[in-house]
Amino acid sequence: MQQPQREPLDRDRLADVAPGFTVHVTQETASTNADLASAARDGAAEWSVHTTDHQAAGRGRLDRTFTMPPLTGIAVSVLVRPVEVAPARWPWLPLVTGLAVVDAVREVGVDAALKWPNDVLVDDRRKLCGILVERVETSQGPAAVIGVGLNVALTAEDLPVETATSLWLEGATTVDRAELLGVLLSALRTRLEQWRDPARQDELARAYADVCSTIGRQVRIQRPDGSDVVGEATGIDESGRIVVDGIAWSAGDVTHLRPV
Repeated sequence: MQQPQREPLDRDRLADVAPGFTVHVTQETASTNADLASAARDGAAEWSVHTTDHQAAGRGRLDRTFTMPPLTGIAVSVLVRPVEVAPARWPWLPLVTGLAVVDAVREVGVDAALKWPNDVLVDDRRKLCGILVERVETSQGPAAVIGVGLNVALTAEDLPVETATSLWLEGATTVDRAELLGVLLSALRTRLEQWRDPARQDELARAYADVCSTIGRQVRIQRPDGSDVVGEATGIDESGRIVVDGIAWSAGDVTHLRPV
């Protein structure tokens, strides 16, 4: 069977495919988010990007680990300094990031959707990426480090769990990581600029709802305190919380319930 393309990232090529971003590339690092958070505290400019050929100790939501073999995926962190955005809007950042990833993978032919808040899934069960958004306090004001780990060229044998997948396995039109990184960064910037514009919040909420397969489903939310909430997810409120049977929840691990 033909194997997917696996080549190191080239800084000069990334400069061509990601105009408007300052891209820093490493061969290997523990965490691009940690690297960029440190750079943010040292004064790195907005739209600084850290990416690597191998992230050895990546993290996802709820402190889950996120790992992939070298040269098989995109591990990237993007710095934004949205000091003009009201604090009440910041919880939308993980959702906006998930929406941007869906935009990007659909552009290369993979029909993904979101499970609230930002699990990017194919066929409601195979997960393509991990997302972690972290707030960083800096001398220039609060910043956000947006991290995405996207499975690109993993084969079935490379998958860490049965419920994972990759763009290669889902038949994407390209698995060129540099090209994909350009598509992803462009989609992310477009959605972040939409998020920063107070006049476009309803437009953003509709776009998220259009790709969120959780809305309208019976769900179970496993709460951090160990309790469960079961009911129908009817929407997302203005703070990005999921609304289940009229009550909004800001945290928890969501399971889509299927009919028996």
